Order: sequence, then C-alpha cells, then structure tokens
Amino acid sequence: MGMAAMKENVDVNERPAFDRVLTDIADYVCDYKITSEEAYETARYDLMDSLACAILALKFPSCTKLLGNSFEGMSLKYGVRVPGTDHIVDPIKGAFDIGAMVRWLDYNDTWLAAEWGHPSDNLGAILAMADYLGQKNAAEGKAALTMRDVLTYMIKAHEIQGCLALQNSFNRVGLDHVVLVKVASTAVVAHMMGATKEQIIAALSHAWLDGQALRTYRHAPNAGPRKSWAAGDATSRAVRLAHIVMAGEIGYPSALSAPKWGFYDVLFGGNEFKFERPYGSYVMEQILFKISYPAEFHSQTAVECALKLHPHVSKRLDDIEKIVLTTQEPAIRIISKTGALNNPADRDHCLQYIVAIGLLKGSLRAEDYEDDVAANAQIDRLRGLMDVIEDPRYTRDYYDPEKRAIANAIQIFFKDGTSTEKVEVEYPVGHKRCRAEGFPLIEAKAREYFKGHYDAGHADKILSIMSDQTYLEDMNVTDFMEALV
Repeated sequence: MGMAAMKENVDVNERPAFDRVLTDIADYVCDYKITSEEAYETARYDLMDSLACAILALKFPSCTKLLGNSFEGMSLKYGVRVPGTDHIVDPIKGAFDIGAMVRWLDYNDTWLAAEWGHPSDNLGAILAMADYLGQKNAAEGKAALTMRDVLTYMIKAHEIQGCLALQNSFNRVGLDHVVLVKVASTAVVAHMMGATKEQIIAALSHAWLDGQALRTYRHAPNAGPRKSWAAGDATSRAVRLAHIVMAGEIGYPSALSAPKWGFYDVLFGGNEFKFERPYGSYVMEQILFKISYPAEFHSQTAVECALKLHPHVSKRLDDIEKIVLTTQEPAIRIISKTGALNNPADRDHCLQYIVAIGLLKGSLRAEDYEDDVAANAQIDRLRGLMDVIEDPRYTRDYYDPEKRAIANAIQIFFKDGTSTEKVEVEYPVGHKRCRAEGFPLIEAKAREYFKGHYDAGHADKILSIMSDQTYLEDMNVTDFMEALV
C-alpha cells in the first residue's frame, strides 16, 4: 500500500481553535455591561410574571409530584428553596423544580423568530444557583449576590437564547427549543460560579455536544406533559455541565463545526448558525408576555378574537355552520390539529381547542385544559367546524423584525347565510407595543396568583418587594428566596 493511500485512512489530529459561536457568547457574558434601564425594568416584570406562573403551577398535582429531593431523607447545607413550597434541594434539582414550575402552564414569557421559545425558562438555573451561592458566600464572609445580579443574568440569558433564535430554526430539523435554554443557562451559571472565560467556552461546548431533545412531545400525535418539564430539565443539565467544567473537565473546540461529527453536520443539516445582531439587551426589551391567557403564544390573539365574538355567538352555537380561523404559518405548523386530545398538554397546544373554549366561555384559564372541562361535547363539535387558513401577510409581519406581529382573525358563518364580522387582532396585550397597558396587567396577574397561594400579608410582602425597582435590585438573593418560601 502506497503512502498516499495510507494518508487517506487517517484523521489529522490537529486541535482547532474554539468555534466562534462559543467564544462570542463567553465574551458577552464576561465583558458586556448592561446599561439599558428599560431592560432592567422589563426584567423585573419578567421575574414577577415568571414567579406568578410558578406559584399557579403548584395547584396542579401533575407538576407538584415532580418537585422536591430526588430521594427521601436528604439533608443539605446550602439548599435551594423552591418558591411556594417547603422543599430544600440541591442546585441541580432546584433548577429543574423552578424551571418546571415556571414553564408548567405555558404561561410565561415568549420569544418568536425563526425559532420560538421562552427565555424565562432560564430562571430555574439562575435562581437556584443564586440562592445556593448567596448562602455559601454569606457563610464564608464573601459578598452577597443581589437581585440586581439576578436581573443582569436574566437579561443575558434572554439575549443569548433570543439572538440564537432570530435566524436559526431548530424546530425545522426536529429539535426542541430547550437546547437554547441549556446553552444560555450554561453560560450564565458558569459565570455565576466564577468560571474563567475559557471555562465558560468549555462548558458551552458540552451543552452543544449533548445531543438534543426532539420536539416529539410537543406535536400530534405525541403531545404530552414532558413539554412542561423539558425546560426544567435543560436548566438542571446546564448547572450540571457548568459544575463538571469547574471540576476540571476539558472543552471540545469544534463541537459545532467538526466535519461529520459536529452539531452542524449531525443535527443541523450541515448549516452554520446565522446571526442578525450582536448580543446586547434587545431580547429582554422586546420580550412577549402571556398576560391574560395560558396558551401557546401563536394563539394569544386568537383567544382575544374569540372573546370578542363570544357575546355574539354564545346563544347561537347550534346555528354555526363554519368557523374560519386565519393565522400565521408557524401557528399552523405547531398548534393546528384535529383528532382526539389526550391530556392537558395536548389541549393547550391546539389552536382549535383554545378558540372553542374562548367562544364557549368568554374566558380561558389553566383549568380549562383539564379532563372535566374537555369532556364538554360542544368543544369537539366546534373544533370540527373550524377551517384554518394562512394569511401570507400575517406570516410576513410575524418575521418582520420591526413588527413581530402575531396576528389571528376569526369569522363565524351561520346556517341561515349570515355571519359575524371578521375580528382581527395583530398584537397581543403582552407585546412591546402594548407595554403601557401590559405592565399593570402583569401586576394584577401576580397579585391574583400570589394571593391564591400565600396568606394575604405574605402575598402583599412579595408584591411590595417586586413592585419597587430600587428596593428589589438592592435586596440580597437569600432574603428574596426566603420571602418566597
């Protein structure tokens, strides 16, 4: 065998420089100073909203059965307090529990672009690690972590997840968006733990190497409750990866770009990531809130349309011949489905079910996805009358970075040949264009759910803390977490 043939049968083992995607994230986490007061104010409301969602989730046994220490009888020195409970757990389980609670009811913030997701999912890792480190630092006489630090890490995690999502569609190759939660949480948690820039880069390489969750559990015919704890799982894995690297584990330079074996070739169709803008504070400033309705975000404006039509159709339900739902292409891809809906997670990702509830009840609450409500035969009858069509303008405006609309419209036709007007809503109340209207509604949402769980005085104390920007930012994390117990 000649020398040329021999060389064809070996790999060139020259370790490359780390992928720039990894180094850019680490540079941002370590070096970028957040100066936007708009971002900090929005982050405070995001924290308030996320914790309100988490506390509401405690009403549902399907969530609470997953919380607490993995094994009975454990005792922890600097244990993480799980909000609204008496659980004290390690930081990895704390990230899972808080992340799962925030995400459980599909009610926390949303980011929509080529990829969609929920950047407040990262709060599981951030709060868990902040509580642990705050207690440990206090015991060792070191500086306390403040809630200003927590808001800063929230802004940066939002930015990493959101900027990666702007032009890179993971769902189109079958991957779940929680990969971006894992990546963002890994970066900020490693920094919280005192990692060097090189260690953050190494931790990020592990986040991409993991292989990633499939979207199977979000789509027909397999939609199920895993979608409610997938983000908690991602945040807990982020804490684990950061911990491994802090213990001395090496990184893998071309985790993304390695030919044949890297993320791009194995899982992303051979394509490299594209970026629309550098990292800053854009995502937190633009974030979308699910203020009024616990439903997948592409359906939020459809709920608003349904509620406007409810008074006109509630007494004529048997006269309806056809219901036309006009929407954007992503809604059709994610949440438009027919057939039996098997569980609450299946129902809150069904555009037709969500609209049917709005038309029937004139409201939409988390409880409306439970089996007792779903047993109403009128729901499936109305679903069967619905035609879903795409309006190309809605899709264009959805992807337009200057608009980021999430439009839906509904028109109802009756057997006698009459019809309602076509009701259209382009921007939900949680959109940036509606901040003046939205922020007071976030406070009202938090007040309702905190007072539904804590006694009145305790709830008022929590609301008072989170309603004062300066007071909250100056508060140390351990005192804040204690207030949530």
